[in-house]
Amino acid sequence: MHTIRIIGFISLVLTAGCAGLERAPPQSSVPPAEAVSVVPPATRPSEERAAMAESPDTKTPAKVPAPPVAAKQIPKKPSATPSPGKKETSPPLDLKALETRLKETKAIGVFTKLTLKNQVDDLLNQFRAYYQGQVKATLAELRQPYDRLLLKVLSLLQDDDPDLAREIVASREAIWSILADPAKFATL
Repeated sequence: MHTIRIIGFISLVLTAGCAGLERAPPQSSVPPAEAVSVVPPATRPSEERAAMAESPDTKTPAKVPAPPVAAKQIPKKPSATPSPGKKETSPPLDLKALETRLKETKAIGVFTKLTLKNQVDDLLNQFRAYYQGQVKATLAELRQPYDRLLLKVLSLLQDDDPDLAREIVASREAIWSILADPAKFATL
């Protein structure tokens, strides 16, 4: 029992000591384009000391110009933004398929799914009231509960169903565009 306490105390001290350490940024294996590597001169250290000893009037060692070395060219990656001539079309949003996947996922429990359904219904009712002029809220104010709800769903899915979480993130703005447009919202 005494040994377990000592081991626990040591691990606590080590954990506390490591908590304040900052991680160094990862070192890149590819040198930057501006960096030029310098090739050391062909002289040996003993020859350098002898050359320094022969010239007593100089206090710093003589600089030997290094032959220029070409820096490696970093290949350019294709840009993430599409060119102006081409428009990248996203696949059409399938709300029914997304809803079905949410209902069938094992990452969210039954009671949590019921709670989420109620929260979605409440949010949709807020949008209905907004479009009917019953609520004095703005779209920016309605965006906040929408974002909170999506973040809650994503936090529930991220570990056990990352594919569905990625799909929801990808369709986040498309869903918002439906909610923010009264004509599209009426079709829900």
